[in-house]
Amino acid sequence: MLGSLRNQIGLLAFLQALLLTNNATLIAVNGLAGFTIADNKLLATLPVTGYVLGGALWAMPAAALMNRLGRRAGYTIGSIVAMAGSLLAWHAMTQKSLVMLCFATFVCGLYNAFGASLRFAAADVADAYRPSFRSKAISLVLAGGIAGGVVGPEVSKWSRGWLPTQYSGTYLTLVGFALVSLLLAQLLRLPSREQVAATGPQRALGEILRQPACWFAIFCAAAGYGVMNLLMVATPLAMEVCRHPYAAAAMVIQWHVIGMFAPGLVTGSLIARFGILPVIVTGCVLMLACVAVALSGLDLMQFMAALILLGVGWNFMYTGGTALLITTYRPSERLRVQGFMDFCVFTTMITSSASSGALLHVNGWWVLNMLSLPFVLLVLGAAIWLGPRVGWRTGRVDAAAAA
Repeated sequence: MLGSLRNQIGLLAFLQALLLTNNATLIAVNGLAGFTIADNKLLATLPVTGYVLGGALWAMPAAALMNRLGRRAGYTIGSIVAMAGSLLAWHAMTQKSLVMLCFATFVCGLYNAFGASLRFAAADVADAYRPSFRSKAISLVLAGGIAGGVVGPEVSKWSRGWLPTQYSGTYLTLVGFALVSLLLAQLLRLPSREQVAATGPQRALGEILRQPACWFAIFCAAAGYGVMNLLMVATPLAMEVCRHPYAAAAMVIQWHVIGMFAPGLVTGSLIARFGILPVIVTGCVLMLACVAVALSGLDLMQFMAALILLGVGWNFMYTGGTALLITTYRPSERLRVQGFMDFCVFTTMITSSASSGALLHVNGWWVLNMLSLPFVLLVLGAAIWLGPRVGWRTGRVDAAAAA
């Protein structure tokens, strides 16, 4: 039984690695690719927005489809669509069509809509084999993104000039990664609907969301992702304005993505020891430190340190929000509530990615960072308000159950 748990968690982590290789590569090139072909440079980050918009619009339909057909079918569909979208993006660059590129990244967003649930699939596996392992399973699968942080930017560096049209080769390489994801998805043996009690009485979504812990979990994950996306998308453009070479920007994004996912090796253990809310509060403090460093100067090391702090802060907020959410619903309600959380996350990312390039171009790096502060402070204040109501030690139940 323990071997099956490890095998499935390992496979989910590998799929997460492939998903984040795709994401990190797109993060590194989408804004710059848009910049090269956009007549109006204010529209440079629209390809990023198209990717996020695709994820947002498909988040809840993807959850409903997986509820009907199973998660493996969802990951299979997502991988196939990722291959099609990547091919279309390659063609868009050869035609120098911003509209086509935005549509291609929108299509790729469907892959992200399905892949975003990999962390929840880990919780399902843990529930079936060892419920006390849920928080650690979530964080370990998220840690699979470390590989994406290393591979994605490296792929973008050598592939952006691979073909005559700049960046077209990068999109073409993503077809291969999606193909590997498609093949590995067929090896998944996730718990059946009966094992995770997918049937049974269900409350209205509004009733579930009225729980303070539920809406805070969603708000925490969405705000953390929104702030992270706002600053991350703008960073390559800001570094180009500061005349840092592309290789330096790719390296900063690389370390940022590592900062996002490397803590997954320990975040679950931290939650088990200290509780969910202390980990979320720590994430907020790290986000505030990121802004402080970003405002201190424009040297390469300041961009690097700020983006690493941003990544680790995001990990604590996102993992903590996910771990808190799974305590607020019944098994029969899980896919609907999970889909709603991902919908809120992607919707927030739409706003942040769509505005990121324009805010940077019009107002500059300093104002962009200052605009992120109110959202982090709201999460921090809400966590302090929620602590006495649900208990600061929430999440340590995993450790108690394992003892």
